[in-house]
Amino acid sequence: MKRFISLLLLLLAFVGVDIAPAQAFIRSGVSKSEKTKIEQQKKADKAKIAEQKKADKEIYKRIQKTKDVPYKKLRVTNKYDFINMPWWEGFNDPYLTEYINRAMEHNYDLKIATLTVDEYFQGVKAQMANEMPQIQGGYNAGDMGLPNFGYGRDTVHGMGIPFIANYEADIFLKNHDKTKSQKKLFEASISDERSTYISIVSSVGTTYYNIVKLDKIISLQQEIVSLRKTIYELMALSHQEGVTSTSDMIKANKSYIAGQSDLVDYQRQRQTLLNQLAVLIGDSPANTGSYKRIAYDSIKYKSNVPDVVVSDIIMQRPDYHRAEVMLKKAGIDVRVAKKEFLPTINISGLALFNSKYLGSIFTTENMLWSVGGAAMLPIFTGGARIANLRINKVRLEKALRNYQKTNLTAIQEVNDSLYTAKMDNQKLNQNKEHLRLETQDFGMTNQRLQQGVISKLDWCQMKENLLTIQRLVASDTLDCMVDEINIYKATGTKY
Repeated sequence: MKRFISLLLLLLAFVGVDIAPAQAFIRSGVSKSEKTKIEQQKKADKAKIAEQKKADKEIYKRIQKTKDVPYKKLRVTNKYDFINMPWWEGFNDPYLTEYINRAMEHNYDLKIATLTVDEYFQGVKAQMANEMPQIQGGYNAGDMGLPNFGYGRDTVHGMGIPFIANYEADIFLKNHDKTKSQKKLFEASISDERSTYISIVSSVGTTYYNIVKLDKIISLQQEIVSLRKTIYELMALSHQEGVTSTSDMIKANKSYIAGQSDLVDYQRQRQTLLNQLAVLIGDSPANTGSYKRIAYDSIKYKSNVPDVVVSDIIMQRPDYHRAEVMLKKAGIDVRVAKKEFLPTINISGLALFNSKYLGSIFTTENMLWSVGGAAMLPIFTGGARIANLRINKVRLEKALRNYQKTNLTAIQEVNDSLYTAKMDNQKLNQNKEHLRLETQDFGMTNQRLQQGVISKLDWCQMKENLLTIQRLVASDTLDCMVDEINIYKATGTKY
């Protein structure tokens, strides 16, 4: 008895040690003001969550109300409708138009995008087949030996032609919703195809005009190198006569060598871009030597950058349309997941024609048939249906967040391209004014050279300054044209 009491007291002591700190903490509690703040914060958090859910529902309802185009009318046979060809013709550059046409015909990324659309179109067809009855037919023949209790064995031979039909009665429209979901994938693939066309054609235009820019830069750089060579030679002669220091002669030589290095770098960049253009138009890079392009001096650039672009312009972007379609698809998939909890009703039939002779096989005397139906309700699947429903709900929320992100990203890209184009145009105008003043100054330099007031060395240095400004203006002009291509791409071909 004493031993039992001792163990009981020891146990109570351990329990007291565990509980006492908790009781002390509970009794200490928190102040009323802190409790009020915590409750207010919880209410505020709940209100934010409720507000967010309400906003999400409004977005989803608005998207669901948009009218769906019949899937057979979604396919675009004239791919030029994707790229707004009249916009490109506004550059008045026949070489650019030719390269775009070649890319439209031979680019492999475009071919893959079109084949992907065909793949999803056939996926719709395959899914639609699940809404229809499935019928199978066959043929079998054989011999069978049976024991004859009187004498020997009897041989039975015959043939049969069975037909089996099966149909899932889609009274809950589950298969129909699956078809709708597949149609959304097909529609999304068309948006991807359009996006690919816009991206490839924009890359053709950007690469082409960067090549034109480098053509002009290389031409000017060659003149600069020639001038620097002349300056170095004049410096060397002056050094021999003791007029110029060794340091100045070395600087002139360094400038000449640096100019040659820059020229090689520009030529390397141009060849790289020519190779890229070859791949874009589906041609071999070995043929880049025959690629023609417009001369820079023939370009009459005039800014077409709008002052503002309305935010609704993003609705014509293919990525916006794709995000909208995928949001609809996610909603359909949730509906399908819910219908997985409903019973499946199958109707099946069998017709078997069996006979010893082929001539009498289709007679009613030799026919066996049956028709029946069954309703099956999954009772226990280990939580798979619940998990599938939750997965699709998560995908729906992800699609909604992706739709919201796409909106923001699209607005950002439009604003970025618009702002960059405006700033580059301002820079171009300032450099044009700089070029005008430099040209005027060089004209007076020519007069001073004719009058013998300045040396040829000074004239060469002023000429180099003029060429440097011309190179800068040429670069800025082509950059502005590329900026307009970026606006074209960001706005979905129209602005």
